[in-house]
Amino acid sequence: MASRLNPYLTFNGDARQAMEFYKEVFGGTLDLKSYGEFGQADAPNADKIMHGMLETTSGFTLMGADNPPGMQSEQGSPFSVSLSGDDDAELRGYWVKLSEGGSVSVPLEKQMWGDVFGMCTDRFGVPWMVNISTES
Repeated sequence: MASRLNPYLTFNGDARQAMEFYKEVFGGTLDLKSYGEFGQADAPNADKIMHGMLETTSGFTLMGADNPPGMQSEQGSPFSVSLSGDDDAELRGYWVKLSEGGSVSVPLEKQMWGDVFGMCTDRFGVPWMVNISTES
């Protein structure tokens, strides 16, 4: 297998809902494994996600999990997930779905560098940047 770099998101109890949401946004195959499936069937977090992975036909891989008990994550930490390319319809479709129920900090519109760009935070607190390249 070739090396790859992809986001791994951490959630405070709603990883299942978040990863299912991202499957609705991007399509693809979602594999979710709970703590219960990894030997913690009687634990209070047995139904929470220990590891989730979404792989799409566009070549995206997004991973995520719920924090184990006693660990907290800070939503909105200093990161953003960036989507970029030149397929206007595809990227606008992702934007609409990601921003629905979330907040928009920079509207998706033409910017001074010539591309269409926007920033939003989805309903799970994950910040996204979308850049649609345009021909000069």
